[in-house]
Amino acid sequence: MGFGIGIFLIVVGAILAFAVRDSIDVVNLEMIGYICLGAGVLALIIAVAMNAQRSHTTHREVVERRDDRLPPA
Repeated sequence: MGFGIGIFLIVVGAILAFAVRDSIDVVNLEMIGYICLGAGVLALIIAVAMNAQRSHTTHREVVERRDDRLPPA
């Protein structure tokens, strides 16, 4: 998902919930706006959690040493 989708959903949800006054007989645009707001907040929380997890991950490089010499007798 990411930060962009979360912010986009919040903006679209806020527009539908607070700015649009038109009504469609079958669809309640205000409720769809609140659903988009909730989905956007959830997307932002998931993005922050995934980003925090990614920043705490460490990577190690393992180098194997191989001696072709025979051990001392």
